[in-house]
Amino acid sequence: MMDLQTLVLNADYRPLSYNPLSLWSWKDAFTALFLDRVTLVASYDVEARSPSRALRVPSVVALKNYVTLARSPAFTRYNIYLRDSFSCQYCGLRLPSGGLTFDHVNPRSRGGLSTWENVVAACSPCNLRKANRTPYEAEMPLLTEPRRPTRYELHHRQPEFDHRDYHHTWLDYLYWDSELEN
Repeated sequence: MMDLQTLVLNADYRPLSYNPLSLWSWKDAFTALFLDRVTLVASYDVEARSPSRALRVPSVVALKNYVTLARSPAFTRYNIYLRDSFSCQYCGLRLPSGGLTFDHVNPRSRGGLSTWENVVAACSPCNLRKANRTPYEAEMPLLTEPRRPTRYELHHRQPEFDHRDYHHTWLDYLYWDSELEN
């Protein structure tokens, strides 16, 4: 029971985020329930017990107040990899996130900033080969020009959810944007 997590939905019953998926520990979900900040949507078939009460552990909760989401996604390593389709932007090699690094197109030592427009996913060999040079100097042209993605673009690049990894009570809330079957 200690590793159970609770899916957190916005007040419109959509996940707060998909990448990463908006999850709380079950203990944080209980706290929010008792503080009347969330509505219980679904529970696990597991109970948490105190000396005087037994309560089912929440599997899905919805915020009572709608949270307006930022228009642009957070600038994170994972989101950079997601924007670049988990592919090195120099050689095109597709790797899991653990096999990628990120590279400053204009090196930091030359005033390059850590921004969407200056950071790309790169495999280690390409990152080492490029070193402290620009892609032009290293004769390593970029496959795609780095830019700030939208939340919508990242959501649709998100690897397909493996429904076996999620509790059945979450599934109705994870596929709102999926095309329905005829």
